[in-house]
Amino acid sequence: MAEDTLHKQFPPYVQAAGEEYMSEKQLAHFRAILDSLKGELVDDIERTVHTMQDEATVFADPNDRASQESDIALELRNRDRERKLIKKIDEAIARIEEGEYGYCDSCGVEIGLKRLEARPTATMCIDCKTLEEMRERQVAK
Repeated sequence: MAEDTLHKQFPPYVQAAGEEYMSEKQLAHFRAILDSLKGELVDDIERTVHTMQDEATVFADPNDRASQESDIALELRNRDRERKLIKKIDEAIARIEEGEYGYCDSCGVEIGLKRLEARPTATMCIDCKTLEEMRERQVAK
């Protein structure tokens, strides 16, 4: 997934002693990560569109046609996941602009720099997210 490449481009943020949580420097760091990730995803989507247009071949053999349709379906499913991630990135950028980034939507506590490094689009602290996942598993049973 595209999020795996983040740590290669951006070293983890090291908080200075006495630095306030979600300072301007921290917000700029996470904004750069989100902008970079969004740019990569948009490039991937555009590349897929051009590739699909170029490879619009009609195969006479039904097996070849089925294979091509399967590849296209998989690619479209991946692009749909990336489209949803772009939406989350846009929401995270909006939270930065509103001054709400880095705080749990559920309880309001700090999400934490390490969690945001791992998942820059996180909206919940680890405790609230764990409880939510436990509830989802109970409902699914």
